[in-house]
Amino acid sequence: MAFKLTIIGAGSLTFARTLFTDIMHVPELRGIEVAFTDINQDNLDRVTRLCQRDLEANGIPTKIHATLDRREALRGARYIVNCVRIGGLEAFEQDIDIPLKYGVDQCVGDTLCIGGIMYGQRGIAAVLDFCKDIREVAEPGALLLNYSNPMAMLTWACIKYGGVRTIGLCHGEIHGETQIANVLGLKDRHELDVTCAGLNHQTWYLSVKYKGEEMRDRLLEGFENHPVYKNTEKVRIDVLRRFGYYSTESNGHLSEYVSWYRKRPDEIEKWIDLSSWINGETGGYLRETRENRNWFETDYPKLLAEPPKDYNDGVRSSEHGSYIIEALETGRTYRGHFNVMNNGTISNLPDECIVEVPCYADGNGISVPRVGDLPLGCAAVCSQSVWVQKLSVEAAVHGDITLLRQAAMMDPLTGAVCNPPEIFQMVDEMLVAEAEWLPQYAGAIVEAKERLANGPLIPTNEGYRGAVRIAERTGAELSEAKKNNRH
Repeated sequence: MAFKLTIIGAGSLTFARTLFTDIMHVPELRGIEVAFTDINQDNLDRVTRLCQRDLEANGIPTKIHATLDRREALRGARYIVNCVRIGGLEAFEQDIDIPLKYGVDQCVGDTLCIGGIMYGQRGIAAVLDFCKDIREVAEPGALLLNYSNPMAMLTWACIKYGGVRTIGLCHGEIHGETQIANVLGLKDRHELDVTCAGLNHQTWYLSVKYKGEEMRDRLLEGFENHPVYKNTEKVRIDVLRRFGYYSTESNGHLSEYVSWYRKRPDEIEKWIDLSSWINGETGGYLRETRENRNWFETDYPKLLAEPPKDYNDGVRSSEHGSYIIEALETGRTYRGHFNVMNNGTISNLPDECIVEVPCYADGNGISVPRVGDLPLGCAAVCSQSVWVQKLSVEAAVHGDITLLRQAAMMDPLTGAVCNPPEIFQMVDEMLVAEAEWLPQYAGAIVEAKERLANGPLIPTNEGYRGAVRIAERTGAELSEAKKNNRH
């Protein structure tokens, strides 16, 4: 098959290699044209080197075109994969550390809460530039597969304002399926027939069937008595107990999307578990990201010394991207949960929002069956998030600080911890600290600097590290931990 695939953010350590390896596991796709692009020449070169070595070891003559010129990479592309993190670790640190001064304690900060809102402001400014290039130089009707967070906000902006056919892809639902299979005593999640619906990172397991029998009512008892999950998934179990449905997202993620579990520092520890960052550690994902970057620096020579990837071993990751491309190009059917514009799919959420729902991909395209109403409590939780997302998207597109402040005030956890004057000052601080990646706020940033300089300022807890912060490990320490299979 002859078409072009472009990966934006291809220097993103091992993720781009994983996606590319998945695609090369499909024999029909091994003759495609491939372009990698990034803003970091060093990371781009290293990932390209690994992937090119894998191609050659598998006898595939494809030569990856790696370039810092995004338009050149996008020229003629039929499929574009976006996996960028705008602002990198430098901006991510601001998303976590500035809110901590105001008492907002996040585990991840990439989807909702004030960290996710600001991440969205940076990301939307960038992806709209990507979309302009795609419209102008990519193949007509090109499909953008967005892996970047905040998933719903970026996908929403690309569809509504970018004018590009876009699907958002996430693996949270798949991880939850594995947990449910474990709780039910099954060996493989594929034994289950699962239907999820909601928002990205706030999707609900509406139906869980095994051999045609509905198993959803067995989940609460199963999770409460599970030797591991009863400790690692306390927030998710509590939400299941009170709403009747298990949430797809991790304990740490879910804890910062609602107003109940992280608003009192002295209570946070009882809702989380420190065996892994994803269970709720303060700034856990930031620590994980920093450590993995350190590990990559330390162990890259070891990756080169490892055997190349075997494209014929049948081992493919659970990421949806390669299966969607395979389905669209070969006609094979693939069912997964994708992020799409609602348009009535979930009937008690707004048409203009991004929902994560069951979809089918095949030679006829992508089909989105109608889900109907979410259970009322689940819809209420999602509805609050939808309005934060909408305010954030409109703020980012128009550089509107009033909408940005309103998004932060409406955010469940931010609003539970901070009053409006504190939120206004925090937004000012974050705009100034992240100005490099927020061109649409140039005028607002000048005014924010003046307010911060002239005061009076609300006192903050400068240097506060959060309720449960773990020290970052060095690359050598992380390598040792990985060797011993410790988080």
